Amino acid sequence: MKKIIIASTSTLYNGGYLAYLKEELKGHFAGVEHLIFIPYARPGGISHDEYTAKVSVFFNELGIKVRGLHEFKDPIAAIEQAEAIFTGGGNTFVLVSMLYKYDLWEAIEKAVCRGVPYLGTSAGSNICGLTMGTTNDMPIVYPPSFKTLGLVSFNINPHYLDPTEGSTHMGETRETRINEFHYYNPQSVLGLREGSWLEVLGDAITLKGVLHARLFQQGKRPVEIAPGSDLSDLR
Repeated sequence: MKKIIIASTSTLYNGGYLAYLKEELKGHFAGVEHLIFIPYARPGGISHDEYTAKVSVFFNELGIKVRGLHEFKDPIAAIEQAEAIFTGGGNTFVLVSMLYKYDLWEAIEKAVCRGVPYLGTSAGSNICGLTMGTTNDMPIVYPPSFKTLGLVSFNINPHYLDPTEGSTHMGETRETRINEFHYYNPQSVLGLREGSWLEVLGDAITLKGVLHARLFQQGKRPVEIAPGSDLSDLR
């Protein structure tokens, strides 16, 4: 049975790393002793070792030991044997390129579908959707495909931002960009605001957190989705 948390972000304003999810993650990773962290989304400024160390500080508080996937000689075998998996944020183009480089898509999908608990934040959440086509990131590298894990049957837009009231900015809004996506692509897009996440248990998908999400569907006006809503049938 799939057991997934798809979170908009890892850190809220004035909060510690993953702090707002701490109680949720205690239950999500209950019984887990070792977790594999996928640090590939970071293109620079912080090494994979440094990123993994940052994650380890949080999970040590939960009694869980962390190893970065980059530490393993055989990353596919590491995923196949994982107790739990966390994919962190950064640049989605970089993350997707690396997962194709190491041929990890099938191993991750199979692990999650057999019940290995998965956590994704930001870029690590983007890859849970059908494609990475609704990422906010710049295309600094060119992945072989935009196709991703498809653990949910729609696309994710983490860090969803509403237009700022009174702003004089005349450029595109996030809503405009998602509407442009729907000119070419049929799947629904869920805009996850900061502090919101999806809990996936088997085939059940529930919106959690304190803020509404914004749902975009091709040919329809966007609607607000309240926390606690069942999104299991969303396509």
